[in-house]
Amino acid sequence: MGDLGRWLVIAGVLLIALGLMTQAGALSWIGRLPGDIRIERSGFSFYFPLTSMLVISAVLSAAIYLIRRFS
Repeated sequence: MGDLGRWLVIAGVLLIALGLMTQAGALSWIGRLPGDIRIERSGFSFYFPLTSMLVISAVLSAAIYLIRRFS
C-alpha cells in the first residue's frame, strides 16, 4: 500500500508542474502544430489537435518505456 501513496504524490507533483508550465506559457505550442485540424465558420467551430496529441502520446510512451526499463 506504500507504493500507491508514493505514486499518488508523484502524480500530484507532476500535475502541479504541468499546471505551472501551462500558466507560464511553456506549453503554448499545444494545438498550434501543423496537422492540427481547425474549422471555423459563422456560428460553428470545430477543433481537433491531431498532431499535438500524437506528439504527447509519443513523449508519454517513451517516458513510460524508460521508467519500466530502468526500474
